[in-house]
Amino acid sequence: MNLIAQAPGASALPDYLERYYWWAYLRPASLRVFDHPAVVSAILWGQYRGLCDAALGAVQPGKRVLQLACVYGDLTPRLRDRLGPKGRLEVVDVAPIQIDNLAAKLGHDPRVALWVADAAAPGTSRFDTVLCFFLLHELPDGHKRRVVDAALDRLAPGGRAVFVDYARPMRWHPLRPVMRAVFALLEPFAAAMWRRDIRSFSSTPERFSWREKRTFGGLYQIVVAERPG
Repeated sequence: MNLIAQAPGASALPDYLERYYWWAYLRPASLRVFDHPAVVSAILWGQYRGLCDAALGAVQPGKRVLQLACVYGDLTPRLRDRLGPKGRLEVVDVAPIQIDNLAAKLGHDPRVALWVADAAAPGTSRFDTVLCFFLLHELPDGHKRRVVDAALDRLAPGGRAVFVDYARPMRWHPLRPVMRAVFALLEPFAAAMWRRDIRSFSSTPERFSWREKRTFGGLYQIVVAERPG
């Protein structure tokens, strides 16, 4: 089995997670319903595969990678496979049920370590890549800042943080009113992704070089921040 541990200082589940996202992440039924690539693809309007490909394209084989929070679907197995025999993957998630589910999905692999920890406090190790895939929109704004700062702080010289998430779609986008309604009903913190860019959540954006790509009429963004070597 993969190394599974609880990070020092790990605490109880955040109130916002239990209050707003219990139905999606914290019950066994949630795993049975949502943890399928086809379901995730439907939620992301058929864009899941392309967004995964974009995230994986920013990761180099043989490197050390930190993934902030578990992800439904097959992103993490594909990420593990992309790293190859010399790579190393660590995943943190604040919910033990998510860590246990990912461990079962990945099977035995000495290259992988799974930690019960908040993405805002993922330890002190340095990584070549830190991946944050559709996590920020689920966090209160103050926690968004802490997670972005944590991702950037964990980068080794020359490392890159990769953020994939929602963004403000073009005015003509037919899904714009639909997503506004979804956010109002199910995603109380997601609207901030329409008002602010990810760089603005960093406390020290000037220390990194940033590049951004919008896809699917602007509804999704892929942002890469690189620490100078």
